[in-house]
Amino acid sequence: MADPTPTNEPLNVPAGETPAEAGQQQAAEFTSDAATELAQLQARHAEVSDAYLRAKAEAENTRRRAEDEISKARKFAIEGFADSMLPVKDSLEAALAIENATPEQLREGVQATLRQLAQALERNKVVEIAPAAGARFDPHQHQAISVVAAAQDPNTVVMVLQKGYLIAERVLRPALVTVTAPK
Repeated sequence: MADPTPTNEPLNVPAGETPAEAGQQQAAEFTSDAATELAQLQARHAEVSDAYLRAKAEAENTRRRAEDEISKARKFAIEGFADSMLPVKDSLEAALAIENATPEQLREGVQATLRQLAQALERNKVVEIAPAAGARFDPHQHQAISVVAAAQDPNTVVMVLQKGYLIAERVLRPALVTVTAPK
């Protein structure tokens, strides 16, 4: 862009023109150059503004889609687990529908239903915590209900009163156990 401040340099005055005419011509060229540059800058500004608004709208749409996905994930997170539990419910309802079932039939049906339930829990990464007698007491997975004197090593499991469960290595419910007393 040309410097708009006047200089002390002599004007190039073509033959047959007055210095005033030459100055007007140079001012007109300067004005024309400035107007062209202004138009280019305004066009570039409009282009950048449009790109900014589009990027802002895209970011907002992405944020909104992510929020929708999170909402749906929370809302339907249990869907797979519920689908695994439906056959167990069906088996229990079928067992109750049999009017004159013998105790052996009931026992067999309960065992089959328990196997279904165990498989459904396993498919959904629900794992039992059932430490064997003599296993080391782990306060992260076990809850000591009582302490007894026993011939085992101290702080080991004597008996499991209630199994515990993990979901993907996170304790859902600790196993309730009896442990040996420290010596």
